[in-house]
Amino acid sequence: MNNTPSSQDSDPASTDAATQPVVRLKPKAEARAIRHGFPWVYADELVTDRRTQKLSPGTLAVLEDGDRRAMGLVTVNPNSKIICRMLDQNPDAVIDQAWLEARLARAHAMRERLYDAPFYRLVHAEADGLPGVVIDRFGDTAVIQPNAAWAEAHIDALVAALIAVTGVKNILKNGTGRARSLEGLTEETTVLHGVVDGPIPVPMNGATYMADLIGGQKTGLFFDQRPNHAFAARLSKGARVLDMFSHVGGFGLAALAGGASSVLAVDGSAPALKLAAQGAEASGFADRFTTRQGDAFAVLEALAEEGAQFDVIICDPPAFAPAKPALVAGLRAYERVARLAAPLLAPGGYLGLCSCSHAADLSAFRNACGRGIGRAGRRGQLIHTGHAGPDHPMLPQLAESGYLKALFYRLDG
Repeated sequence: MNNTPSSQDSDPASTDAATQPVVRLKPKAEARAIRHGFPWVYADELVTDRRTQKLSPGTLAVLEDGDRRAMGLVTVNPNSKIICRMLDQNPDAVIDQAWLEARLARAHAMRERLYDAPFYRLVHAEADGLPGVVIDRFGDTAVIQPNAAWAEAHIDALVAALIAVTGVKNILKNGTGRARSLEGLTEETTVLHGVVDGPIPVPMNGATYMADLIGGQKTGLFFDQRPNHAFAARLSKGARVLDMFSHVGGFGLAALAGGASSVLAVDGSAPALKLAAQGAEASGFADRFTTRQGDAFAVLEALAEEGAQFDVIICDPPAFAPAKPALVAGLRAYERVARLAAPLLAPGGYLGLCSCSHAADLSAFRNACGRGIGRAGRRGQLIHTGHAGPDHPMLPQLAESGYLKALFYRLDG
């Protein structure tokens, strides 16, 4: 596949190393962090002359430090706060199908070692060497989220490489979400290869989940919570379980597989709850599974008024603090969740509180949860801290890649 055009600056998919444009760090920018693996250059760290500003989003360029020494091959987006993303520390690298296949093969080999069935996150962006790219695999079907301009420009090569490495038959592009808007990309969901025409059953932790890859949230299912679902299931034998913000039944179905006596799944989305009920039916749990649609805070308050009580409660809300400007309000929301959920828990029961907010680190989230539990008049032990599964690896140099936090408490009277 030849991606080399005659005009380098105008084509973001160009990969001819001999004619790549050059972008340069400012003299005081921290080059050491990038040499040691930090994958991003922020807009205020780069010399943005008129030539750089004219580069099309997704253009490939050689990054130099302030002393004009080459540091690697980057993708440039002058419209983004993350103006450069490191693709390869070899400035002569050629970004083509073969390069993509090598990155995908490395990611694929690890997942195949970890999981018995091909249901997992195949590519977790920067941590798998494909910045801004998320790929979730559902058996013979894969969903690509090209959340960076370079990936959008190379989407045909990425699809071909994905088929070559994994043998998947169907590929869907999910071009929605906040990350794409920050890159200046339009929203679009489309089938790129094969056919995707309905929910896909996903076996996980002894249950069957129904993933709507086209109309569901993100790629249709959250694989990141898999180990935390399993931990909650261990707490749920014989328990009455409340699964708040349940989506398609994540914690609830796992709890039923673990022997829960009953599960009430609460979510604001009727389609998500319908899929959860279908999953319960497919798993043979329908007689122990009920749903309730509504605003989570309102439902928690209503359950308290009804005198409801549970042995295990899991709250897995959406990101209340996706970025730093939302941090204060987000932490207040997490505190409120804990404060409203804790009174519904029977003495000696277990409370799981989760956050997928990038801006709220573990310490801040734990403190917010502790305040909420305390203000509910409850006390207890923090017995387990969970994170995303190993198919969501963390790039050590990039704290944002370790976003998921799950705290499990045992509460006394």
